[in-house]
Amino acid sequence: MSAPRLTALSHGAGCACKLPASELHALLEDLPPPDDDAVLVGAETADDAAVYRLADDLALVSTADFFTPIVDDPYDFGRIAAANALSDVYAMGGRPVTALNLVAWSLESLGGELLRAVLRGGAEIAREAGVAVVGGHSIDDPEPKFGMAVTGTVHPERLVRNSTARAGDDLFLSKPVGGGVATTALKRGASSNGAAVAAVEVMTRLNRDDAGAALSAGASAMTDVSGFGLLGHLHELALASGLTAEVEAGAVPAIDGVLDLLRSPVPPIAGGSRCNREWLEPQVDWAEGVGEELRWLLCDAMTSGGLLVAAAPGSGAPGVRIGRLVEGAPGRLRVAP
Repeated sequence: MSAPRLTALSHGAGCACKLPASELHALLEDLPPPDDDAVLVGAETADDAAVYRLADDLALVSTADFFTPIVDDPYDFGRIAAANALSDVYAMGGRPVTALNLVAWSLESLGGELLRAVLRGGAEIAREAGVAVVGGHSIDDPEPKFGMAVTGTVHPERLVRNSTARAGDDLFLSKPVGGGVATTALKRGASSNGAAVAAVEVMTRLNRDDAGAALSAGASAMTDVSGFGLLGHLHELALASGLTAEVEAGAVPAIDGVLDLLRSPVPPIAGGSRCNREWLEPQVDWAEGVGEELRWLLCDAMTSGGLLVAAAPGSGAPGVRIGRLVEGAPGRLRVAP
């Protein structure tokens, strides 16, 4: 018997299965903030991870991330999920040290061999990152899911938030986007013109080195690009920092083959990407020359994307310059061709 297609077992794929940002933010607003001065970063600014001060020179970085299969190969699924979870710590300027596996799986219908491959993929990425996988938790679930809860460390003075960007900073993106388009095409069985293979290469690359380069460049703010899309995470960064962001759509790098997919008669756009665009439309001023394929690319529900870095012009920050931050309405986005 052939192995089942993992993407056929889920209602969504990867970070596209996240709750819509508009609804999630409304839910979080009803929660009281923690009453503890040691909490350096909580949920208030929709940052990538929580940070808790233990001493003057040491803070814990804590995060959890898991999702439904984004590819059919279980080993690659594990690798992508692990790289995605570790990225939240890198985005805070921290170093991940331990991880716990988070597993939802049906041994009855899928067996154990596929799960072993998922766990092996996650362990391989953790090993590459120098992270110890020290346990985890599993539940029986007909819809498979995998991810990690990750703990890292950071010096409080080297912590990088999403809320401390400066007007005049340039914006840099360290990985191309469009993974949601490529994997949605894969899930639908459409020809991806090599885009799915290119997407896996992007999604399994750690953000460790780029985070180090961003710190060396004196980044004022940083976040990673995942399920809410490039514009969604930029909106959160700009809102938290009290600034307006200007983006050059044509400068944003796309995964090989993705723009061809977006120009097809029926482009493979994930449900999560549609939710992103609906949420963002009131916040975005689209210039007339920005085509539909670029609008969808900038709203793509990416999984294990790159770092979005705010840093001074000429600072040597990693990635491609895609825009800048200016004084203006907090969270407003202006997108030029």
